[in-house]
Amino acid sequence: MSTSHAPVEAGTDQARPGGATPPPGSPARRSGRRRVPLKARLRRDWQLLAMVAPGFLILLVFSYVPILGNVIAFQDYNPYLGSNPLEAFVQSNWIGFGQFQLLFEDPAFWSAFRNTLAITAFQLVFFFPLPILLAIALHNLLSSRLRGFIQTVVYLPHFFSWVLVVTFFVAMFGGAGLLAQTMREAGMQPWNIMTNPDTFIILVTAEAVWKDVGWGTIVFLAALSTIDQNLYEAAAADGAGRWRRLWHITLPGLRPVIILLLILRLGDALSVGFEQFLLQREAVGRQAAEVLDTFVYYFSIATGNYGYGAAAGLFKAAIGLCLILAANKVAHLLGERGIYSR
Repeated sequence: MSTSHAPVEAGTDQARPGGATPPPGSPARRSGRRRVPLKARLRRDWQLLAMVAPGFLILLVFSYVPILGNVIAFQDYNPYLGSNPLEAFVQSNWIGFGQFQLLFEDPAFWSAFRNTLAITAFQLVFFFPLPILLAIALHNLLSSRLRGFIQTVVYLPHFFSWVLVVTFFVAMFGGAGLLAQTMREAGMQPWNIMTNPDTFIILVTAEAVWKDVGWGTIVFLAALSTIDQNLYEAAAADGAGRWRRLWHITLPGLRPVIILLLILRLGDALSVGFEQFLLQREAVGRQAAEVLDTFVYYFSIATGNYGYGAAAGLFKAAIGLCLILAANKVAHLLGERGIYSR
């Protein structure tokens, strides 16, 4: 008996043992692809590159080039040694990890570090969930006009400066503010809100909520709009109530965005703000309001010890990087992509 073989088409891969074909992404498959030359791609996409160029230059000049300045964390940097910063850098003495040793022996640094961690943890628990809840509440409103009005009102404070936000809180809750005057007229002792170091963490969290909770809902509203409405209709037809639809459809649909923003928030955990704390530092005292950003300003920039501040900033960046890597690993274990994946 003769055995017939299927003809092999020209231009296709040769037969492999077992009849297997090269998987997508393998070297055999990639070698058969026609790679577009760089010049042709530049000619094809020059409009997109021209549109992205200004933003790339801003990012390069103000974000990546300053990274080179972290080198002075390993120097006894003196900006007055030369006629320009380059000469001062060349003539400054290298001291290795001397700045870090001084930093870790400074009680003021560890006090600012503890305050920063405490404020971050408090805001992570009491501030981070609020934009999610607000987005879900706005998404469930039947009137699109009412939804748009509430959304505009709640995210308008995001455009206010911290000077204006702190001034508003002083006018409302300060010793001569509206609340204190109302309590005095009622024969009550006014509360010490703006100058009480024991409740300062609640004050700064309330200020951050009023300023940014509405702005944070935009991302979650966009994520809610991508959830298939047929899922809600099918669940309602099967008898699922509002809470079951929220638990089994809405929250799983928001989970990738929640995890992504949580990872980014952890990476920025040691940067709780500068202007907000600088404006209120004298009112409540350094022990309560000193965070790493204000520590760098008062103990480095104000004193001219730039290497000391660079060491503190480099330490903060290293901690943030470790938190991002750890949180992203946990996200992979939970089956999410995180901010990057292999």
